[in-house]
Amino acid sequence: MFTRYAKPALAVLCAAALALPAVAHADAAKNLQVAGRALTFLEGGPTGTTRMGVVFDPSKPASVAEKNAVMAAIGAGYDAGAVKLVGTAVEAGAVAGSNAQVLFVTTGVNYAAVGAAAKSKKIITISSDAACANSGACVMAVATQPKVEIIVNRATASAVGAAFKAAFRMMIKEV
Repeated sequence: MFTRYAKPALAVLCAAALALPAVAHADAAKNLQVAGRALTFLEGGPTGTTRMGVVFDPSKPASVAEKNAVMAAIGAGYDAGAVKLVGTAVEAGAVAGSNAQVLFVTTGVNYAAVGAAAKSKKIITISSDAACANSGACVMAVATQPKVEIIVNRATASAVGAAFKAAFRMMIKEV
């Protein structure tokens, strides 16, 4: 039985659910901005046009949605200081054959497998999921909600030859 407040509450929940895709796209754009800027703090890091593979699992809708949001944010090329990121979608099982210089790992892929393939090719990995960096599969995790947070896995960064400038290391959390 609906009370007189149930129908308005249901309407608010439906409206919020419809707004979620727009929020996801905004978060992806912000996360991409932070990730791109973080790349400029790498000693001897990429400059100019840099291929960023957006790693996703086609069997997981959340991974595909994040890939779509990141690719939309990159567009024809995303300028982040000295780096211009050009995106390409990469299925999680195809990381070893990728020619990307940097990988953005979407939520829900097999982090361990992607991380191992990326380490063997000395590719910097970034995710919006802290679990990827905390597990050692990603070099870095970035989040912009509710506040900007950057996590860097020291061992993984070292394994791919990534060293961050001292000024950057003061602004991040290292694990």
